[in-house]
Amino acid sequence: MNSRIFTNIMVATDDSELARKAVDSAIKLAQLNKAKLYAVHVIAPGETRVTQHDPRDAEWEKHMKEHLMAQGKEATHYVETAGKIVNVAVEPVVLEGNPASEIVNFAEKNDVELIVMGTLGKTGVQRSLLGSVAENVVRHSKVPVLVVRG
Repeated sequence: MNSRIFTNIMVATDDSELARKAVDSAIKLAQLNKAKLYAVHVIAPGETRVTQHDPRDAEWEKHMKEHLMAQGKEATHYVETAGKIVNVAVEPVVLEGNPASEIVNFAEKNDVELIVMGTLGKTGVQRSLLGSVAENVVRHSKVPVLVVRG
């Protein structure tokens, strides 16, 4: 009898302390299920854009994008390293776009059976205007979502 519940698990990470708690949970679940783990980091639109039209802006945007890609690779590398310690196969993925949409779309396209993520802890006006990434993923995902709280 096969006791595996999940074969493909995804953890969304931004390399924050809360995301690392989610990573720890995802790795434990992947280890118990002998599942593949996708480590996904999403670069949101607007993080690299500037509003003025100075000729230097294109160069700044290029450097900012490179910096954010490096952060994404660092965040997913952390998951890879933690996974190797306990023999969990981790595939790092850095995406660009709306974080909630990209997470949900990636899960659907890659037969992910569980999404693990932390909460960002936004409150007040910022949360009501932007919405919580975790809340949007929970709302739109077709697969179970485990939200790890701080």
